[in-house]
Amino acid sequence: MTDTARKPAKPRAFHVSNWDHWLSGLIARHPAQWIRLGNFETKMAADAIEDIGITKPVFVAGLARSGSTILLETLARHRDAATHRYRDYPPVFTPWFWNRFVDLAPGKQNVAVERTHADGINITPESPEAFEEMIWMAFFRHLHDICESNVLDGQISHPAFEKFYRDHIRKLIHVRGGSRYVSKANYLVTRMEYLLSIFPDARFVLPVRDPVWHIASLIKQHDLFCAGEKNNPRAVAHMQRVGHFEFGLDRRPINTGDLHATFDIMKLWKNGNEVEGWARYWSSLHHYLADRLTVNKALEKATLIVRYEDLTTDPAATLRALFDHADLADAQPIIDQVAPTIHAPHYYRPKFSDAEIELINDITTIAAKRFGYNGRPAKPKHA
Repeated sequence: MTDTARKPAKPRAFHVSNWDHWLSGLIARHPAQWIRLGNFETKMAADAIEDIGITKPVFVAGLARSGSTILLETLARHRDAATHRYRDYPPVFTPWFWNRFVDLAPGKQNVAVERTHADGINITPESPEAFEEMIWMAFFRHLHDICESNVLDGQISHPAFEKFYRDHIRKLIHVRGGSRYVSKANYLVTRMEYLLSIFPDARFVLPVRDPVWHIASLIKQHDLFCAGEKNNPRAVAHMQRVGHFEFGLDRRPINTGDLHATFDIMKLWKNGNEVEGWARYWSSLHHYLADRLTVNKALEKATLIVRYEDLTTDPAATLRALFDHADLADAQPIIDQVAPTIHAPHYYRPKFSDAEIELINDITTIAAKRFGYNGRPAKPKHA
């Protein structure tokens, strides 16, 4: 399995405060009321957002542990970027009201702490984060139901959602003082075509990672979250409310339209076949993505694939391509600052058996080749 040189996250990392638990529960139980409140907020903010348009929004998608957080944090450094932040939670539906309140409230020191993932990434309330999933779940109640396809393609039409989403983005741009919306949401992998139908000039960033290392990281995170949630029952509810089903006690794969494959993955996990379950999930999801990029040429043109290995071995060139694709100008100072800090992970090493590595290779090689991983993935050295 995997071996980590770091201590697991402290139980405190999974603690959910009384306030967060109460308010997030209220929002989760009454999404329709919060949608109405968000629409009321839009009317109140009408003058402030009247002249704000949505131009070339940037969406970072991809399976968790593929480098999406690094890409989001780097893009968020740009002066034009407007992102969700940790401070926006729990009342994500009303960013204009909530941020005015937070700005007026007695300030707390923004002390950086390592995030729950125990992966060396430190956060403060001002750090960018993925919270828009709460809005998607309020309008599309089936998005995390493994018994239904979770795909939203270019044929989908939901005027109420689309208006709310556009207004939400405009309010967030106003609150942040930027001009370009930048979002990270792993589950957007099955919604990119829908987003492109809403925003024809959208830019997508799709991080991918060598399956052996990627699966090792996914297993490490799942074990970490399971242990943390067992000692903090509220943490499971928190993960469900923010739409974070990648790891932990309520883990669910994305159903890309193949019900048999989804049930097969769930069965493997339930029976303790973690490595094979993750390998089949990796293969299924990446085949789906490669198929959509092949069929939909407009989506292919709008999408930049960022291989994790390219990001860690040549960060400057990779980040330059990232900002060029996003059409965010004058990014060289950001690249110069961030590139030296990016490196391959040193806090864990895959420690699969030879048979497990062979299994991963057998299942994922064809899908991996479609993203430029030529031949069988390299065998990692044991820790």
